Amino acid sequence: MNRPAPRRHAPRALAAAVALTAVLASGPPATARPAAPPGTAEPGRTPVVTWAASTDRLSTAGAAPERTYRLVVRTSAGGDGLRIRLSNTFGTRPVTFGRAYAGLRATGAALVPGTNRPLSFAGSPSVTVPPGRSVSSDPLPGTVRPRSDLAVSLYVRDAGGAATGHRMALQTSYVAPSGDHAADDTATAYTQPVTSWFYLDAVTVSARRGTSAVATLGDSITDGALSTRDTNRRWPDFLARRLDADAGTRVKGVANEGISGNKVLKDGSGESALKRLDRDVLTHAGVRTVVLLEGANDIKAVPAPTAAELIAGYRRIVDRSHAAGVCVVGATVMPYEGWREWTPAGEAVRQEVNAYVRDSGAFDAVVDFDRAVMDPAAPSRVLPAYDSGDHLHPNDLGMRVMADTVDLKSLRCHRR
Repeated sequence: MNRPAPRRHAPRALAAAVALTAVLASGPPATARPAAPPGTAEPGRTPVVTWAASTDRLSTAGAAPERTYRLVVRTSAGGDGLRIRLSNTFGTRPVTFGRAYAGLRATGAALVPGTNRPLSFAGSPSVTVPPGRSVSSDPLPGTVRPRSDLAVSLYVRDAGGAATGHRMALQTSYVAPSGDHAADDTATAYTQPVTSWFYLDAVTVSARRGTSAVATLGDSITDGALSTRDTNRRWPDFLARRLDADAGTRVKGVANEGISGNKVLKDGSGESALKRLDRDVLTHAGVRTVVLLEGANDIKAVPAPTAAELIAGYRRIVDRSHAAGVCVVGATVMPYEGWREWTPAGEAVRQEVNAYVRDSGAFDAVVDFDRAVMDPAAPSRVLPAYDSGDHLHPNDLGMRVMADTVDLKSLRCHRR
């Protein structure tokens, strides 16, 4: 694996970050195969997720044919043999991707010249994904550096019905509303900015053996709500920066599996954490640990579960993760007095749940986000310096404090 270039040389490192030199055969669309994580790699290498986002049925737009999406994502782990995973999990009709490309974003929708390279699916440049299915691409030769802005361009040749994607990306991507522009380096055709990721739900690389990843399973706080758009200031982004800078850890990949409004026990904004655990965490290559930060939306729901019911949900997540060889870091539910749905009864449940997270021993490790961001003078409130203004979601500084609270050693847990 290439070493990251020194920070002062970032522009030159960016220009050379992806050297993808695949030569692909043309032909009819491939048949979608199951999207299990790539399980094989060259000797001395291991597959690791470098970016991910939870999918749901997009309410903002339906699936549409004859358009090209240029989706901008930030890598975490570096490596080679890049693969993408395309999801039609919530679709109601097959989606045919005519072509898919991956390159390095320069600015806006424009790419660094010479970095945009075609991906293939079972040797074909196109693939049809049935409803409820996902598909992984073939590995793409070349090296991807950590913390690169990758642009994945998807020409959707045929689609209809519901679209699958991640609604609150907090990252501007782009749409060319007519025709196939996946191979374009320029931004000319990409006239429509969008703030959701369509179809793409994971990017994986082949990294040095021993490299692993962490998945952050959560709600809007993990999704990054009210952090500054287009700056990668969600708390998992700050965590990825820490991991990249720490030469003493082999945990380098970060998969952000937050969905705004998500709950542990019930569907609503996305499927419940219990229902999506396998797809969003346990199927990702290289994930050895999950950080579980869920529960606030359950507690403030009407009707709300009891503390015992929410704790039982946590136990099921821990048991299933352990059965898959994945460790679980339990995160305390953060304070939110001042938010419109806060009640004294909900606060009592939060305190009971947090006592369980801290003291039960059910988790492999604990990160106490509650104590990290609370106001010592008013423990049921977020400290004003970390408050975005709505009394629930941290601002950029609060997101950074959260990431700094994570003990990086706790992410090196192994059960396999």
